[in-house]
Amino acid sequence: MVTMSGYAGFPGCDVRAKLDHPVVDADAHVVEPLFALEGYMREVAGAQVTEKWLKRSDSRIGTKGIWWGAPSGAHTADRAMAMLPKFFKSRMDECGIDFAHMLTTYGIGDLYLQDEDLRIAFARSVNTMYADIFRDVKDRIRPVAIVPTNTPEEAIRELEFAVLELGHKAVMIGTEIRAPWPEVTRDAPHLGLYAPNWRSIAYDAPHDYDPFWKRCVELGIAPICHTDGRGMGYRRSPSNYMFNHIGGFATGSEYFCRALFFGGVTKRFPTLNFAFLEGGAAWAQTLINDIVEHWEKRNRENLERDLDPALLDVELMAELFDRYGDAKHFTGKNIAAHPHGGLSRPGRPELFDEFAQSGMDEIRDLRELFCDNFYFGCEADDRMTSVAFNRKLNPVGAALKAMFGSDIGHWDVMDASTILSEAWSLVEAELITPADFRALTFTNPVTLHTRTNPEYFAGTAVEAAVAKLSR
Repeated sequence: MVTMSGYAGFPGCDVRAKLDHPVVDADAHVVEPLFALEGYMREVAGAQVTEKWLKRSDSRIGTKGIWWGAPSGAHTADRAMAMLPKFFKSRMDECGIDFAHMLTTYGIGDLYLQDEDLRIAFARSVNTMYADIFRDVKDRIRPVAIVPTNTPEEAIRELEFAVLELGHKAVMIGTEIRAPWPEVTRDAPHLGLYAPNWRSIAYDAPHDYDPFWKRCVELGIAPICHTDGRGMGYRRSPSNYMFNHIGGFATGSEYFCRALFFGGVTKRFPTLNFAFLEGGAAWAQTLINDIVEHWEKRNRENLERDLDPALLDVELMAELFDRYGDAKHFTGKNIAAHPHGGLSRPGRPELFDEFAQSGMDEIRDLRELFCDNFYFGCEADDRMTSVAFNRKLNPVGAALKAMFGSDIGHWDVMDASTILSEAWSLVEAELITPADFRALTFTNPVTLHTRTNPEYFAGTAVEAAVAKLSR
């Protein structure tokens, strides 16, 4: 087979032969055939809703979207892999992958449809289709159901339907509410698509989502995020998809991760893991360091000691202005009369300790509040995956939990059979160690799920290896 990946003659099975552990793919993709999805939607929701869905508008209007996004030509079979689970399974040994999770393609956007009927119909149709087409390959492949979250009630209802009715064990959730500003909805609803207001479900949310997080724990579900930031203000070019796409998944993941931390979700639900896919881990290393740098200066104690305007020495300011200012404007009299500017005025906002809800009291708390619960999906060609394993960069000396995500089915995988080899190149380049590669391709993708559901891999091809890992 012709290859364009740069790893011709080095298929993933050759990498797998070097390893003493299975390879678990955290993020391959289903490219849903629209004719099949339409058929399921007609069965689930009826003709009227289906026709409405077919005519839907993208909430990211004015933003150049994906084009030529799936393998073709010499790699036509790779596209079929993403559409036919049985064919995918038949090629997994060639790719060097023992177990794979497959996530939606169309659901990355349609999970946020503003029309409730369409949103629910779409999610139920996708989840029903997945339950059917993956039934005969569940020993090697697990589909990831989708759960919309515009309200906690909706989220719980659709979570229970996917897990309890259809039997799904892995779930990708909506991480934000995408709707027009309320004023636009009220005064000019026809302009709603042009006035997006995206709000996280984990911080400053319009509803209390703790019942949903609690239900995830009860059902043994680790919520997966695959949020695309394309369409936000800085990624809204009407002409250039590359301009919009670069960094898009990292942006969506960082927003949700930051919201989970500052919203105290990991404090209140310490056993609940979260995954952030296809954005890599570099943004997470930056985020945890940014949290530390801000906390060191703006924790409650330091705010009150070093930044309280009430402690400003006005006499000293006046003396310095008289000595180093001028006789016209920069005078001691003027600064004494107006010592406080817009940057720092007396009085406290209602929310004064902005770290209180997170549960962070000292830097080492980040191990439990951040490092233990968060998992980061990394693509094979991402050299910055290496920073996840650099403990010197991490303020609590921990490795971030990076996971291998093949992204098979999408345009960036030029040859599915060599995608594991591309990831192995990080070891050959001495950017990560073989032990890091084990964590990337096995330990982390496994513990994401088994920490919440110890029986997650029961009945699968990797069950025995997972059992040894958890001893």
